[in-house]
Formats: sequence, C-alpha cells, structure tokens
Amino acid sequence: MLWFRPRVVIWGDGLYKEGMIQVVCGLIVNGEGRLLICQRPEGKAQAGLWEFPGGKIDQGESAREALRRELIEELGCEVEVGEALTSVRYAYDDYSICLIPYICRLLDGQEPKAIEHSNIEWVRGDERLVTSADYALAPADIPILEEWVERFGD
Repeated sequence: MLWFRPRVVIWGDGLYKEGMIQVVCGLIVNGEGRLLICQRPEGKAQAGLWEFPGGKIDQGESAREALRRELIEELGCEVEVGEALTSVRYAYDDYSICLIPYICRLLDGQEPKAIEHSNIEWVRGDERLVTSADYALAPADIPILEEWVERFGD
C-alpha cells in the first residue's frame, strides 16, 4: 500500500497509460538550504536531464522505504524522509509515472556520491532553476520544483 497525499498534479498529455509506474523522489536539502539534483547518465531514458534522485517502488514496499533504498543505491547515503509534496502524474510518449516527492535530510556524516548519475550538484531551489539552461530538468520534476519555490523559495 502506498502512503502519500491524494493531491495530484497532471502534466504531459494528462492521459493515463496502462501500467502507470509508481516512482518516488527526494528533495534532499543541505545545511545551506540547497537542493541536490542529479544528471541522468547516457544510455538511460532522458539522458543528460537533471532530476531529483529516487526510483521505482517495488512490490510490497512503502513509498518511504523505496526512497530510502533508492537513495542508498543511487547516492550511497542515508536520509531522513520528511514531508510529502504533491504527487505528479506525467505521461511520457511510451509510459506514465506517478512521481511521489518527499523532502529529505541527510543523516549526520552522510555525503552523496554520483553512483548511478553522470553528475550531482547542490543548487539553489528558486525560480531561476525552473528555467535554467544549465540544469534542464526532467519534465515530471518541474511541477515539484515549482511547488518547492512557491512554498520555500527565497
């Protein structure tokens, strides 16, 4: 069973495609209030785009458990999973996802590493990131960043 708020933003063509994939992502915030974004590697869908780290929820796993597991696999670090933000349903050309974002904090002594990404960066989570040419975000991550900016931006 998934535990997240029922609020949903629908982006893309808004059409549900059979077998919508349940995905989690973490907005990891450091001590300076910066967010961690990760660049998708070559050879993967949306290669070169930036995203909030996370991944698919496995059968029998809660969203929070999946996020903790994915961040250990992708970044080699453990986090405290906090508040859920608004879930996003996004229909790509050949698949659809329901992306469930959480605000996260690194546990003491943890330092993320780019294990499964080309690059990782700590960035200001403000309106400039939404339109940044330097950090082109994956489409499903854009409404999550917009909510962050609306609620917590400088």
